[in-house]
Amino acid sequence: MIQTGLIPNAHGDLVTDAAYDFYGTRLATCSLDQRIKIWQLDEQNGKWAVEDDWKAHDAAVSKLSWAHPEFGSIIASASFDRTVKVWEQLLSSTANHARGTVRGVEFAPHHFGLKLASISTDNHLRVYECLEPTAWQLSEEIDVQTIHSPTQHSRAYTAAIATPTQTTSSTEGAPASLVAQALLQQLPRNTGNREADGGWALSWCKDRYWGELIACSSGTSPVVKIVQLSPSRRPETILALSPGNENDGSVTSVAWAPSCGRSYHLIATASRDGRVRVWRVKPGEEPTAENGTEAEDDEEGRWEARIVADFGEHKSSVGRVEWNITGTVLSSAGNDGKIRLWKATSGGSIWRPAGSIGVEQTEPEEKEKDDGDVDMGS
Repeated sequence: MIQTGLIPNAHGDLVTDAAYDFYGTRLATCSLDQRIKIWQLDEQNGKWAVEDDWKAHDAAVSKLSWAHPEFGSIIASASFDRTVKVWEQLLSSTANHARGTVRGVEFAPHHFGLKLASISTDNHLRVYECLEPTAWQLSEEIDVQTIHSPTQHSRAYTAAIATPTQTTSSTEGAPASLVAQALLQQLPRNTGNREADGGWALSWCKDRYWGELIACSSGTSPVVKIVQLSPSRRPETILALSPGNENDGSVTSVAWAPSCGRSYHLIATASRDGRVRVWRVKPGEEPTAENGTEAEDDEEGRWEARIVADFGEHKSSVGRVEWNITGTVLSSAGNDGKIRLWKATSGGSIWRPAGSIGVEQTEPEEKEKDDGDVDMGS
């Protein structure tokens, strides 16, 4: 049974993101009204009350992320004013290296230290590392569309080429010139950037064993790249996830599932073409020859990926996908006004709808259709 709660009139404009803390008792929300609100759950009656509320940016706030509680109560926010801000009760710091609106921000898993990644419409992935409570250092700046990529692709692809599209801001009081400059900024031709049709998202690998890996999307390309970070060499793409058609919609959200002992990874993507896809990513084995020396052919060391689930029930652009804490249930939110849940069987080859939440009553024929299983093969 799905239980829902309601926070009426949470913001003065459209809510753009909501993020729970590690314990699920505090909720951070942001909006086009440029504000961030922190909500505290009353576990006795199940109601949420505002704990804090402040104007965080000079333009719409696009994304929020909580740091692991071992670092304290810390939140990062991304905005259309081209900045990433880190907040810690009475303290804050700002990173303004982006040359486009910042669409995604996420803290690294805590075992990598206090690190933060962001992605913006200039198609750059930036990684920051905290040196002191208010001092953040830019440790990596990666052009996602031109980063070195070995011959490990789920499918060969060519980056799309486009130009920025003018978008108007619905945020009352926001400096129009600043928003316009961010949206209309002239970028290099090969960036494949178009704000109205593009998607920019990122998600860290939660497994410590494989090192620092980030899955990210940028621009109008339907491809998700898995970028490997290393202190001893330059970042590189170890795998590119392509759905098979260059005309597919841009990727608006990426979610890397917690591994929980699996020998493979699950990565979920949401697209503007209305599709929710689940990728099964298999890490490569260490390429060694029988005599103990490194093999010349590195086929065994290559990462592999295939789609194990592909859903189109939203029938409209999908804005967000997210896993539960064990990586066994996937949720997706679409422009159809519904949050849908998806779950795999114990074998992992059959995925089925696990429920949906919407503002309108589900039509009988659609409900009947959603009850069927989706068998993607073994």
